[in-house]
Amino acid sequence: MKFFERIKNMKNARMIAFLSVIGPGFIAGNAGNDAGGIATYSIVGAREGYGLLWALVLITFALAVIQEMSSRMGVVTGKGFGDLVREQFGVKVTLAVMALFIVANLTVTIAEFAGIAASMELFGVHKYISVPLSAFVVWFAVVKGNFKQVERFLIAISMIYLTYVFSGFMADPPWREVAKQIALPHLKFDKGYFLLFITMVGTTITPYMQFYLQSAVVDKGVRIEEYKYAKFDVYAGSFMTVFIAFFIILATGTILHPAGVVVDSAEAAARALEPLAGDFASHLFAVGLLNASFLAAFVLPLATAYGLSEAFGWESGINKTFKEAPQFLGFYTAFIVIGAGVIMLPNAPLIKIMFFSQTINGILLPIVLLIMLRLVNDRDLMGDYVNSKRMNIITWITVAVLILLTVMLVVTSVVMK
Repeated sequence: MKFFERIKNMKNARMIAFLSVIGPGFIAGNAGNDAGGIATYSIVGAREGYGLLWALVLITFALAVIQEMSSRMGVVTGKGFGDLVREQFGVKVTLAVMALFIVANLTVTIAEFAGIAASMELFGVHKYISVPLSAFVVWFAVVKGNFKQVERFLIAISMIYLTYVFSGFMADPPWREVAKQIALPHLKFDKGYFLLFITMVGTTITPYMQFYLQSAVVDKGVRIEEYKYAKFDVYAGSFMTVFIAFFIILATGTILHPAGVVVDSAEAAARALEPLAGDFASHLFAVGLLNASFLAAFVLPLATAYGLSEAFGWESGINKTFKEAPQFLGFYTAFIVIGAGVIMLPNAPLIKIMFFSQTINGILLPIVLLIMLRLVNDRDLMGDYVNSKRMNIITWITVAVLILLTVMLVVTSVVMK
């Protein structure tokens, strides 16, 4: 009996350890499905049907590889990405990276509050009510809460993404055709198809996700002996991200594509679903957009506050008070105020802002990925946890492809502007 009790206690201890570590990777992955991501996947489904579902397999792999390195660096070094950049590359590189980081994150934060406004307007709530209220909730939860409370809240609202799964099943897709398109993709060699492909990659893997993930792992205090659970957390988050994207494309590809309905935003997709699939499907889609924007409105200011505080050696952490970490909570507050404030302005140029954010993120991502590879292979920094030769081959190929696609996205966006 003692033997079985010992085994049971060991299992319970593992489960407690697992539950104590899970969170940063899951939240970071889901935050990647922000308002821009939902819009991209809606457009892909409406324009190409199931024609780009195969790309999600590649995106899952690439996202998992990149996120795993971020999490590993946080666990092994106990430092955020901003900290490591300052220590290893000096002030000039840090200032350049942080300047791009601030501009990119601020413009995307504005886009998230635009997503909140647009989704609530689908339910008849004006932006002058929804935006200030959501901004206050986002600010209050972090400033007045602690890390554990905030993380549990973000995990809970991440589960609301499952509304897209319901929308996908309600569309009643031809599952055999869906499976065929994934296993045997029919590639199209035209500019529009290829541009959608690289946009999908660009919207799923973003710099702010890496900053947030590594900082959250450090703030949570994940120990090296718990890393196997942190790795599972990253892989679960990567899978969940693409799983939701799959059902968004499935819903719009099944309902909007055959009807020839072309949309240019997530809210347009929600409106277009109403006459074709009914109020319930449309409302599910709108709730998903609201949740995606709301979650990212938390993560983006947090990622920025973490990154800037680490880069300049200031105190950071959700458990800190304003007195203990004035810069960290000050940056967090400023981003929320500016992000929500711009949306309150009449005739704010949201399309130009979103285009600009895409361009800046496109410039920043290759820099971040190259720095990550340099850091994760530094034995003085990572010890025995540097990349293996096989892992380096995989990551270098992945990063090279991501950089190529990102450069192509920026170039084509500028040319087509």
